[in-house]
Amino acid sequence: MSNLKRLLFGIFSLLLVLAVLVFVLENQQSVSLLFLGWSGPQLPVSVVTVGALLIGMVMGPLISVFVSRAARVRRKPVI
Repeated sequence: MSNLKRLLFGIFSLLLVLAVLVFVLENQQSVSLLFLGWSGPQLPVSVVTVGALLIGMVMGPLISVFVSRAARVRRKPVI
């Protein structure tokens, strides 16, 4: 059973890498983002999208940790 899980994980990982590679190769048009008056450099659409995905993957757990810590502090009994 362990070998089957390892094989399925390997196939899934390869398909995910292939999907990201195809996405990157298909989205090479350069764009410049404008945010609050700040204009970013010309980057391919794929770089901007993957960067936003990675930032979201980091920020989500960080926000969750801070919220759970705040809730734990509020629930802590005062002695």
